[in-house]
Amino acid sequence: MSLAEDIKVLREKTGAGLMDCKKALTETNGDMDKAVDYLREKGIAKAAKKAGRIAAEGICAIAMEGDQVAAVVEVNSETDFVAKNEMFQGYVAAVAKQASETTAADMDAFFEEKWALDAQYTVKEALSQQVAVIGENLNIRRFEKFEKAQAGKLVS
Repeated sequence: MSLAEDIKVLREKTGAGLMDCKKALTETNGDMDKAVDYLREKGIAKAAKKAGRIAAEGICAIAMEGDQVAAVVEVNSETDFVAKNEMFQGYVAAVAKQASETTAADMDAFFEEKWALDAQYTVKEALSQQVAVIGENLNIRRFEKFEKAQAGKLVS
């Protein structure tokens, strides 16, 4: 494959930017697996740089498992522009779904869980990847999981 095709494949695989993919492939001599690892490490470094920024905007999302289980999550971003972004909203929906299936009792345990969409990452690592892709500090601020009592049902 040509470099352009490799860049396209790497972008589809990781969601990273064009120049980041090109640099990763150049640094790893075209090795796709090493390039993915390179981008992951770089994403974590980018996330660490942005961690000091205040993330006070964002959205809340609800995920329902029938009428038996529900979860509400709050995910913050730096700007309302990101909060309106389709990619961000899709990520928040995935976090809500993860929260509806979690057994974690607190945020620390939730962050250490395997990410449901890609089990090679934890929830925290998936968050770092989103920070790298979106380019702003993001934070899963809190979640609450509800389970139906003996009588009744849950609604959003």
